[in-house]
Amino acid sequence: MNRNNRSFQRKKQKLQGRGKLETITTDGPHSDWLGMPDYYIHTLTVDGDDYKYLTAEATLEVTPGDLVCFRYQEMGKEKRIDKRSLGIAIDPATFMQQQS
Repeated sequence: MNRNNRSFQRKKQKLQGRGKLETITTDGPHSDWLGMPDYYIHTLTVDGDDYKYLTAEATLEVTPGDLVCFRYQEMGKEKRIDKRSLGIAIDPATFMQQQS
């Protein structure tokens, strides 16, 4: 068996995004079929690029003007942010200055 051809090694790497959050547009709630919980589609504009983020919450913990980081995948023409990967980016050089 060739150990270099494992399926997890052929898996496409997830891309990483980082930048200033410009706008958030929320659409929903949506429910595709009976029994599925409602979900919201948030369109985030980060440094001029649009990303989609699907979540059960109507509001996000990030606000426009925040420096955000996330993992995403390209699905056709749209870029979709992975669940639980959206967060505020912390700059270590200025972290202690903000705490004071």
